[in-house]
Amino acid sequence: MRLAGKVAIVTGGAGGIGRGIVRAFTKEGAKVLSVDIDDASGSALEAELGSNTVRFVNADISEEASADRIVAAAVDAFGKVDVLVNNAHASKQAPLLETTQEMLDLSFGTGFYPTFRLMKAAHAQLAANRGSVINFASGAGIEGNVTQSSYAAAKEAIRAISRVAANEWAADDINVNVISPLALTEGVRAYIEANPGVEQALLSKTPLRRFGDPESDIGRVAVFLASDDASYMTGQTLMVDGGSIKLR
Repeated sequence: MRLAGKVAIVTGGAGGIGRGIVRAFTKEGAKVLSVDIDDASGSALEAELGSNTVRFVNADISEEASADRIVAAAVDAFGKVDVLVNNAHASKQAPLLETTQEMLDLSFGTGFYPTFRLMKAAHAQLAANRGSVINFASGAGIEGNVTQSSYAAAKEAIRAISRVAANEWAADDINVNVISPLALTEGVRAYIEANPGVEQALLSKTPLRRFGDPESDIGRVAVFLASDDASYMTGQTLMVDGGSIKLR
């Protein structure tokens, strides 16, 4: 098993891509602290995979003090932290001229700031265990998708601090990488249902002509980045999006 003996923190672990990563990690032998505010889904996933393997913690990552509590909960549950996956993020869409301070605060408060704080809070554990950080970007930021001002800005800020950390933390044997996914999550399904024609528009520019699966597509790439196989990779953005965006 590629992650045997490793302990991971996954934010937004109760649903969507986060749940897919939790399942993929545990299949490869990892123990996971799953962080979310959805009690029902988080508890159900813990019951499904077993509390000896997955421990659910209800924590609001937008609260500044939560970062230290989350890291402490992982150490209390499983003894250490090897991998930090910053997946959770909430946002609202609006054209640039209609984007409000509240929208920016929501996106940065649930995406950028928690990523930044959790990286700092987990650093000592990651340095002690030659650990890995996996952060999340979006094609919305890379391409500048319309109506995505707040989300795009926060996602690109996450990419920026990931590159800084990759340079600064290499001396600590911590690798820091970013996944930019395209996956059929509950949120994407709802967006497609509410916007006729958007599914075909998305798939028409995706060479593989399908959405990714949260576990078997996105989760498996996260497994690679968390494993020793990726120990010589840092500061990179991996486009796990069926080929829709090709970074140069």
